[in-house]
Amino acid sequence: MDDNAASGSSTTPAPSADPATWPTVSVIMPVLNEERHLADAARHILGQDYPGEIELVLALGPSRDNTDAIAAELCAADPRVRTVPNPASKTPAALNAAIAATRHEIVVRVDGHGLLAPGYIRTAVRLLRETGAANVGGVMHAEGVTVFERAVAVAMTSKLGVGNAKFHTGGEAGPADTVYLGVFRREILDKHHGYNEAFIRAQDWELNHRIREAGGLVYFSPELHVTYRPRPDFGKLARQYFDYGRWRRVVMRTHSGTASLRYLAPPLAVLAVVLGTLLGIVALFTVPWLAIGFAAPVGYLLGIGLGSLRESRGQAAGVRLRLPLVLATMHFCWGWGFLTSPKSLYRSTLSN
Repeated sequence: MDDNAASGSSTTPAPSADPATWPTVSVIMPVLNEERHLADAARHILGQDYPGEIELVLALGPSRDNTDAIAAELCAADPRVRTVPNPASKTPAALNAAIAATRHEIVVRVDGHGLLAPGYIRTAVRLLRETGAANVGGVMHAEGVTVFERAVAVAMTSKLGVGNAKFHTGGEAGPADTVYLGVFRREILDKHHGYNEAFIRAQDWELNHRIREAGGLVYFSPELHVTYRPRPDFGKLARQYFDYGRWRRVVMRTHSGTASLRYLAPPLAVLAVVLGTLLGIVALFTVPWLAIGFAAPVGYLLGIGLGSLRESRGQAAGVRLRLPLVLATMHFCWGWGFLTSPKSLYRSTLSN
Protein backbone atom coordinates (compact mmCIF):
# COMPACT_ATOMS: atom_id res chain seq x y z
CA MET A 1 0.00 0.00 0.00
CA ASP A 2 1.45 3.39 -0.96
CA ASP A 3 1.69 6.47 1.23
CA ASN A 4 -1.40 8.07 -0.29
CA ALA A 5 -3.48 5.02 0.54
CA ALA A 6 -1.99 4.81 4.00
CA SER A 7 -2.83 8.42 4.75
CA GLY A 8 -6.51 8.14 3.93
CA SER A 9 -8.93 9.57 1.38
CA SER A 10 -8.22 12.92 -0.24
CA THR A 11 -11.94 13.74 0.08
CA THR A 12 -11.96 13.70 3.89
CA PRO A 13 -13.87 16.81 4.97
CA ALA A 14 -12.18 19.50 7.02
CA PRO A 15 -12.92 19.31 10.76
CA SER A 16 -15.38 21.61 12.43
CA ALA A 17 -14.50 24.32 14.92
CA ASP A 18 -14.80 21.77 17.74
CA PRO A 19 -11.24 21.18 19.07
CA ALA A 20 -12.03 17.47 19.49
CA THR A 21 -12.40 17.10 15.71
CA TRP A 22 -8.97 18.55 14.92
CA PRO A 23 -5.93 16.24 15.02
CA THR A 24 -3.35 16.82 17.71
CA VAL A 25 -0.17 18.53 16.53
CA SER A 26 3.47 18.26 17.56
CA VAL A 27 5.77 21.05 16.42
CA ILE A 28 9.43 20.02 16.36
CA MET A 29 12.30 22.48 16.25
CA PRO A 30 16.06 21.83 16.04
CA VAL A 31 17.79 24.59 17.98
CA LEU A 32 21.44 25.63 18.03
CA ASN A 33 22.77 29.14 18.73
CA GLU A 34 19.38 30.75 18.14
CA GLU A 35 19.26 33.38 20.89
CA ARG A 36 18.33 36.09 18.36
CA HIS A 37 15.24 34.36 17.04
CA LEU A 38 14.10 31.50 19.32
CA ALA A 39 11.63 33.41 21.49
CA ASP A 40 10.02 35.02 18.45
CA ALA A 41 9.84 31.70 16.59
CA ALA A 42 8.15 30.06 19.61
CA ARG A 43 5.69 32.95 19.93
CA HIS A 44 4.60 32.48 16.31
CA ILE A 45 3.91 28.80 17.05
CA LEU A 46 2.19 29.07 20.41
CA GLY A 47 0.05 31.97 19.17
CA GLN A 48 -1.43 29.98 16.27
CA ASP A 49 -5.23 30.00 16.09
CA TYR A 50 -5.33 26.21 15.75
CA PRO A 51 -8.40 24.78 17.56
CA GLY A 52 -6.78 21.46 18.49
CA GLU A 53 -4.01 20.53 20.90
CA ILE A 54 -0.47 21.78 20.13
CA GLU A 55 2.86 20.97 21.74
CA LEU A 56 6.31 22.35 20.93
CA VAL A 57 9.41 20.19 21.36
CA LEU A 58 12.79 21.92 21.17
CA ALA A 59 15.77 19.70 20.40
CA LEU A 60 18.66 21.57 22.01
CA GLY A 61 22.16 21.27 20.64
CA PRO A 62 25.25 22.48 22.54
CA SER A 63 24.75 26.20 21.91
CA ARG A 64 27.47 28.73 22.67
CA ASP A 65 25.07 31.58 23.34
CA ASN A 66 22.03 32.19 25.57
CA THR A 67 19.76 29.74 23.70
CA ASP A 68 19.40 27.20 26.55
CA ALA A 69 18.34 29.87 29.03
CA ILE A 70 15.74 31.19 26.61
CA ALA A 71 14.44 27.65 26.06
CA ALA A 72 14.15 27.15 29.83
CA GLU A 73 12.16 30.38 30.12
CA LEU A 74 9.80 29.19 27.36
CA CYS A 75 9.23 25.89 29.16
CA ALA A 76 8.55 27.63 32.46
CA ALA A 77 6.10 30.05 30.86
CA ASP A 78 4.05 27.53 28.85
CA PRO A 79 3.44 23.82 29.67
CA ARG A 80 3.07 23.09 25.97
CA VAL A 81 6.83 23.56 25.50
CA ARG A 82 9.34 20.77 26.24
CA THR A 83 12.99 20.18 25.42
CA VAL A 84 15.04 17.14 24.44
CA PRO A 85 18.84 17.01 24.20
CA ASN A 86 20.70 16.82 20.90
CA PRO A 87 24.33 16.37 21.96
CA ALA A 88 25.45 15.58 18.41
CA SER A 89 24.25 19.07 17.34
CA LYS A 90 23.30 17.76 13.89
CA THR A 91 19.96 18.83 12.42
CA PRO A 92 18.60 15.39 11.37
CA ALA A 93 19.51 13.92 14.77
CA ALA A 94 17.69 16.80 16.46
CA LEU A 95 14.61 16.25 14.32
CA ASN A 96 14.52 12.52 15.04
CA ALA A 97 15.02 13.09 18.77
CA ALA A 98 12.11 15.53 18.80
CA ILE A 99 9.89 13.18 16.77
CA ALA A 100 10.66 10.34 19.19
CA ALA A 101 9.55 12.52 22.10
CA THR A 102 6.13 13.18 20.55
CA ARG A 103 3.06 11.06 19.83
CA HIS A 104 0.62 13.47 18.16
CA GLU A 105 -1.07 12.78 14.83
CA ILE A 106 0.49 15.63 12.86
CA VAL A 107 4.16 16.67 12.97
CA VAL A 108 5.14 20.21 11.97
CA ARG A 109 8.78 21.01 11.37
CA VAL A 110 9.95 24.54 12.16
CA ASP A 111 13.47 25.98 12.42
CA GLY A 112 14.70 28.18 15.24
CA HIS A 113 14.89 31.16 12.86
CA GLY A 114 11.55 30.51 11.13
CA LEU A 115 8.36 32.45 11.88
CA LEU A 116 5.07 30.73 11.04
CA ALA A 117 2.43 32.95 9.47
CA PRO A 118 -0.89 33.23 11.33
CA GLY A 119 -3.13 30.27 10.51
CA TYR A 120 -0.20 28.18 9.20
CA ILE A 121 -0.98 25.01 11.16
CA ARG A 122 -4.74 25.21 10.58
CA THR A 123 -4.18 25.65 6.83
CA ALA A 124 -1.64 22.83 6.68
CA VAL A 125 -4.00 20.38 8.41
CA ARG A 126 -6.77 21.35 6.00
CA LEU A 127 -4.47 20.79 3.02
CA LEU A 128 -3.40 17.38 4.33
CA ARG A 129 -7.07 16.38 4.47
CA GLU A 130 -8.05 17.90 1.13
CA THR A 131 -5.12 16.50 -0.86
CA GLY A 132 -4.38 13.23 0.93
CA ALA A 133 -0.73 14.31 0.91
CA ALA A 134 1.96 12.75 3.06
CA ASN A 135 3.67 16.11 3.51
CA VAL A 136 2.66 19.69 2.73
CA GLY A 137 4.77 22.83 2.76
CA GLY A 138 4.87 26.30 1.35
CA VAL A 139 6.96 29.39 0.75
CA MET A 140 10.26 30.07 2.49
CA HIS A 141 9.90 33.84 2.59
CA ALA A 142 13.35 35.22 3.33
CA GLU A 143 13.13 38.52 5.18
CA GLY A 144 16.19 40.30 6.56
CA VAL A 145 16.62 42.76 9.39
CA THR A 146 20.06 44.22 8.67
CA VAL A 147 21.14 45.63 5.31
CA PHE A 148 23.20 42.51 4.59
CA GLU A 149 20.33 40.17 5.54
CA ARG A 150 17.97 42.12 3.31
CA ALA A 151 20.37 41.67 0.38
CA VAL A 152 20.46 37.92 1.07
CA ALA A 153 16.66 37.89 1.26
CA VAL A 154 16.43 39.46 -2.20
CA ALA A 155 18.82 36.85 -3.57
CA MET A 156 17.00 33.95 -1.90
CA THR A 157 13.62 34.98 -3.31
CA SER A 158 14.80 35.52 -6.89
CA LYS A 159 15.30 33.07 -9.74
CA LEU A 160 18.72 34.63 -10.34
CA GLY A 161 19.73 33.50 -6.88
CA VAL A 162 18.03 30.13 -6.41
CA GLY A 163 16.55 29.09 -9.75
CA ASN A 164 12.90 28.17 -10.17
CA ALA A 165 12.26 26.40 -6.85
CA LYS A 166 8.64 27.19 -5.95
CA PHE A 167 9.29 27.15 -2.22
CA HIS A 168 11.72 30.04 -2.73
CA THR A 169 10.02 32.08 -5.42
CA GLY A 170 6.37 31.04 -5.13
CA GLY A 171 4.09 29.42 -7.69
CA GLU A 172 0.90 27.46 -8.14
CA ALA A 173 -0.17 24.78 -5.69
CA GLY A 174 0.50 21.19 -6.66
CA PRO A 175 2.80 18.16 -6.32
CA ALA A 176 6.46 19.01 -5.69
CA ASP A 177 9.79 17.23 -5.36
CA THR A 178 10.32 18.85 -1.98
CA VAL A 179 8.89 21.61 0.19
CA TYR A 180 10.24 23.96 2.83
CA LEU A 181 10.18 22.44 6.34
CA GLY A 182 7.03 20.32 6.03
CA VAL A 183 3.86 19.26 7.85
CA PHE A 184 3.64 15.48 7.98
CA ARG A 185 1.20 12.77 8.87
CA ARG A 186 2.90 11.00 11.74
CA GLU A 187 2.45 7.53 10.26
CA ILE A 188 4.49 8.65 7.24
CA LEU A 189 7.47 9.61 9.41
CA ASP A 190 7.16 6.34 11.33
CA LYS A 191 6.98 4.32 8.12
CA HIS A 192 10.12 5.94 6.69
CA HIS A 193 12.00 5.96 10.04
CA GLY A 194 12.26 9.73 10.09
CA TYR A 195 15.21 11.64 8.71
CA ASN A 196 18.39 9.96 7.52
CA GLU A 197 20.93 11.18 10.08
CA ALA A 198 23.80 10.72 7.65
CA PHE A 199 22.50 13.72 5.68
CA ILE A 200 23.79 16.66 7.68
CA ARG A 201 22.31 18.89 4.97
CA ALA A 202 19.59 18.18 2.36
CA GLN A 203 17.83 15.87 4.81
CA ASP A 204 14.45 17.38 3.85
CA TRP A 205 14.98 16.70 0.17
CA GLU A 206 16.23 13.17 0.86
CA LEU A 207 13.23 12.30 3.06
CA ASN A 208 10.77 13.75 0.55
CA HIS A 209 12.44 11.73 -2.20
CA ARG A 210 11.89 8.52 -0.23
CA ILE A 211 8.27 9.49 0.41
CA ARG A 212 7.67 10.08 -3.30
CA GLU A 213 9.46 6.88 -4.28
CA ALA A 214 7.01 4.98 -2.05
CA GLY A 215 4.04 6.59 -3.79
CA GLY A 216 3.37 9.40 -1.33
CA LEU A 217 2.36 12.91 -2.35
CA VAL A 218 4.52 15.87 -1.39
CA TYR A 219 2.40 18.97 -1.91
CA PHE A 220 3.36 22.63 -2.26
CA SER A 221 0.89 25.42 -1.49
CA PRO A 222 1.54 29.17 -1.54
CA GLU A 223 -1.08 29.41 1.21
CA LEU A 224 1.62 28.26 3.62
CA HIS A 225 4.10 30.98 4.47
CA VAL A 226 7.12 30.94 6.78
CA THR A 227 9.34 33.97 7.35
CA TYR A 228 13.01 32.93 7.20
CA ARG A 229 15.83 34.95 8.75
CA PRO A 230 18.94 34.81 6.50
CA ARG A 231 22.52 34.36 7.65
CA PRO A 232 23.92 37.61 9.11
CA ASP A 233 27.30 37.88 7.33
CA PHE A 234 29.31 36.71 4.33
CA GLY A 235 31.19 34.04 6.26
CA LYS A 236 28.08 32.28 7.51
CA LEU A 237 26.37 32.62 4.13
CA ALA A 238 29.40 31.13 2.37
CA ARG A 239 29.48 28.19 4.79
CA GLN A 240 25.74 27.60 4.35
CA TYR A 241 25.89 27.45 0.56
CA PHE A 242 29.12 25.45 0.47
CA ASP A 243 27.38 22.83 2.62
CA TYR A 244 24.29 22.96 0.41
CA GLY A 245 26.37 22.21 -2.69
CA ARG A 246 28.42 19.53 -0.99
CA TRP A 247 25.35 17.64 0.22
CA ARG A 248 23.42 18.07 -3.03
CA ARG A 249 26.20 16.03 -4.68
CA VAL A 250 25.70 13.37 -2.02
CA VAL A 251 21.97 13.26 -2.76
CA MET A 252 22.65 12.82 -6.47
CA ARG A 253 25.09 10.00 -5.79
CA THR A 254 22.67 8.31 -3.41
CA HIS A 255 19.54 8.70 -5.54
CA SER A 256 20.33 8.31 -9.23
CA GLY A 257 18.29 10.37 -11.66
CA THR A 258 17.87 13.35 -9.34
CA ALA A 259 20.20 15.71 -11.19
CA SER A 260 18.67 18.81 -12.77
CA LEU A 261 19.88 21.93 -14.55
CA ARG A 262 19.04 24.00 -11.48
CA TYR A 263 21.50 22.01 -9.38
CA LEU A 264 24.16 21.74 -12.09
CA ALA A 265 24.15 25.44 -13.00
CA PRO A 266 26.36 26.67 -10.10
CA PRO A 267 29.17 24.13 -10.58
CA LEU A 268 29.08 24.70 -14.34
CA ALA A 269 29.34 28.46 -13.74
CA VAL A 270 32.32 27.95 -11.42
CA LEU A 271 34.10 25.78 -13.97
CA ALA A 272 33.41 28.22 -16.81
CA VAL A 273 34.62 31.27 -14.88
CA VAL A 274 37.73 29.59 -13.47
CA LEU A 275 38.77 27.92 -16.74
CA GLY A 276 37.97 31.02 -18.76
CA THR A 277 40.06 33.19 -16.44
CA LEU A 278 42.99 30.76 -16.61
CA LEU A 279 42.86 30.67 -20.42
CA GLY A 280 42.76 34.46 -20.53
CA ILE A 281 45.80 34.69 -18.28
CA VAL A 282 47.69 32.19 -20.45
CA ALA A 283 46.82 34.31 -23.49
CA LEU A 284 48.64 37.26 -21.98
CA PHE A 285 51.94 35.34 -22.20
CA THR A 286 51.54 32.82 -25.02
CA VAL A 287 48.64 32.28 -27.45
CA PRO A 288 46.70 35.54 -27.89
CA TRP A 289 43.49 33.97 -29.21
CA LEU A 290 43.02 32.20 -25.88
CA ALA A 291 41.97 35.60 -24.52
CA ILE A 292 38.49 34.57 -25.59
CA GLY A 293 38.43 32.74 -22.26
CA PHE A 294 37.89 36.08 -20.52
CA ALA A 295 34.40 36.06 -22.04
CA ALA A 296 33.24 33.67 -19.33
CA PRO A 297 34.13 35.74 -16.23
CA VAL A 298 33.18 39.00 -17.95
CA GLY A 299 29.84 37.55 -19.06
CA TYR A 300 29.14 36.25 -15.58
CA LEU A 301 29.95 39.59 -13.96
CA LEU A 302 27.77 41.45 -16.45
CA GLY A 303 24.93 39.02 -15.89
CA ILE A 304 25.16 39.31 -12.11
CA GLY A 305 25.45 43.09 -12.28
CA LEU A 306 22.51 43.64 -14.60
CA GLY A 307 20.42 41.01 -12.85
CA SER A 308 21.12 42.60 -9.48
CA LEU A 309 19.93 45.98 -10.75
CA ARG A 310 16.67 44.39 -11.88
CA GLU A 311 16.08 42.26 -8.75
CA SER A 312 16.90 45.06 -6.29
CA ARG A 313 14.64 47.75 -7.72
CA GLY A 314 13.06 49.72 -4.90
CA GLN A 315 15.64 48.56 -2.34
CA ALA A 316 17.96 50.80 -0.32
CA ALA A 317 21.35 51.65 -1.78
CA GLY A 318 23.17 49.42 0.71
CA VAL A 319 21.12 46.41 -0.37
CA ARG A 320 21.69 47.13 -4.05
CA LEU A 321 25.44 47.45 -3.55
CA ARG A 322 25.71 44.17 -1.65
CA LEU A 323 23.46 42.07 -3.84
CA PRO A 324 26.02 41.22 -6.60
CA LEU A 325 28.51 40.01 -3.98
CA VAL A 326 25.79 38.03 -2.18
CA LEU A 327 24.72 36.33 -5.42
CA ALA A 328 28.31 35.51 -6.36
CA THR A 329 28.92 34.09 -2.87
CA MET A 330 25.86 31.86 -3.13
CA HIS A 331 26.66 30.65 -6.65
CA PHE A 332 30.37 30.04 -6.17
CA CYS A 333 30.20 28.49 -2.72
CA TRP A 334 27.37 26.18 -3.77
CA GLY A 335 29.22 25.25 -6.96
CA TRP A 336 32.57 24.73 -5.22
CA GLY A 337 30.93 22.63 -2.52
CA PHE A 338 29.34 20.46 -5.22
CA LEU A 339 32.59 20.04 -7.18
CA THR A 340 34.69 19.17 -4.12
CA SER A 341 32.15 16.95 -2.34
CA PRO A 342 34.14 13.86 -1.27
CA LYS A 343 32.87 10.37 -2.00
CA SER A 344 33.41 9.57 1.68
CA LEU A 345 30.27 11.56 2.47
CA TYR A 346 28.31 9.40 0.05
CA ARG A 347 29.77 6.21 1.53
CA SER A 348 28.78 7.38 5.00
CA THR A 349 25.12 7.43 3.95
CA LEU A 350 25.13 3.82 2.80
CA SER A 351 25.25 2.47 6.36
CA ASN A 352 22.12 4.40 7.41
